Amino acid sequence: MVVGEFTQDTDLLIIGGGPGGYHAAFRAAAHGIHTTIVERLPALGGVCLHRGCIPSKTYLSIAETLHAADAAKARGVEFGKPKLKVDALRKWKDQVVSKLAGGLDLMAKKHKVDRVKGTARFEDGKFVAIEGGDVPRIKFRRAIIATGSRSITLKGVQIDSPRVLTSRTALQMEDIPKTLLVIGGGYIGLELGQVYASFGSRVTVVEMLPQLMTGADRDLVRPLLKRLEEQFEELCVDTKVVGMKDVKSGVELTFEGKNPPKSKRFDKVLVSVGRRPNSEDLGLDKAGIAVDQRGFIKVDAGFQTSNAKIYAIGDVIGDPMLAHKALHEGTVLADRLAGKNAAFDPRAIPAVVFSDPAIAWAGLTEDQAKQKNLDIVVRKLPWSASGRAVSLGRTDGVTKLIFDKSTQRLLGIGMTGPHVGEMISEGVLALEMGAVAHDLAAMIHPHPTLSETIGEAALEGW
Repeated sequence: MVVGEFTQDTDLLIIGGGPGGYHAAFRAAAHGIHTTIVERLPALGGVCLHRGCIPSKTYLSIAETLHAADAAKARGVEFGKPKLKVDALRKWKDQVVSKLAGGLDLMAKKHKVDRVKGTARFEDGKFVAIEGGDVPRIKFRRAIIATGSRSITLKGVQIDSPRVLTSRTALQMEDIPKTLLVIGGGYIGLELGQVYASFGSRVTVVEMLPQLMTGADRDLVRPLLKRLEEQFEELCVDTKVVGMKDVKSGVELTFEGKNPPKSKRFDKVLVSVGRRPNSEDLGLDKAGIAVDQRGFIKVDAGFQTSNAKIYAIGDVIGDPMLAHKALHEGTVLADRLAGKNAAFDPRAIPAVVFSDPAIAWAGLTEDQAKQKNLDIVVRKLPWSASGRAVSLGRTDGVTKLIFDKSTQRLLGIGMTGPHVGEMISEGVLALEMGAVAHDLAAMIHPHPTLSETIGEAALEGW
């Protein structure tokens, strides 16, 4: 610390305390690099822990319990009608977040990572100014930008009203509205829509594209659509919101498109139309850091920006905007900065939608393989053929494998059903190892399990 200049020195400055940032910090510090992490929130964890992944999955686990209790009637077990206590639900979510945040705090202390609260902005390629914290200025030798992303707003349409929710405010769950409109048919909107529907809201989804869950193969989405048609009031694709206003009884909306909802008025509206990078207001131009037209920071294969001393990882550098991608990038980059021979070169980055049923996939989708004009073989096993799925009463699943026809090498894997987020890792490992159909078929899977469907699908037809 240079007291006269009120400037703190560090070897590695990390801006942003989300999964990418704190993994990079802990790893770099473990290598002996003096590391400082700047985060505007009081605790580490970023959006994922405090306003995204963890809170939503906490609520989804409760929704899963409610669904299981309802489904148990057909199996001879009947519970009384559940009573939801919103304050208690929110308290449980807050306890989960607090516990995990406390664990990150202990890890930071263990690795002797310096933590500075505030917002960092570059003054040039060597200094950042800190607003809202005890340390006004930091001098760094190298820096990593890991500032993440935020929800996109509907410009010219979205109004500033407590009845209009983002994913962040929806997870605060002040109450359970009788009617809820979800704008956006991606994974965030559908996950939160199912949470609110399970808790008693009548949910309608509006999506401007022709289908929900763009990016996943249609046959994987189909079981989820069947469930949503039962659970939601309406699914309105090819439709967009063009007007929104507060009225006495809720939010009144105007629609354009092929399938406008029957109702034009809802108690609350959740806007979930994507995310944008947090690259503004960082002073990137002063540090000579280039961004693309969408605001994503440009980096090379080693995460280096146009400033050779400054790097960037996570959502702020672009798709796929996933926490597990960011944390792996942070680990690899920290190893590289420590002089290790490390590279970020995954063959597959898994994607998981924690809906009910859940969807998970890795590698090429069937649509992507066809766009590349690859000669492929697709093997699918419906879960009606799985003893474990039948015993669970969850035959609404499917396991799908995509192979290169000539070599039988696995190119992609997708699954729909309960617990597929836990199962997809087998497929990721197979893709990374260059496995062929025989490798998956010859592997002995425990019986009876849902994972058997992978081996059985691989065995089919060869």
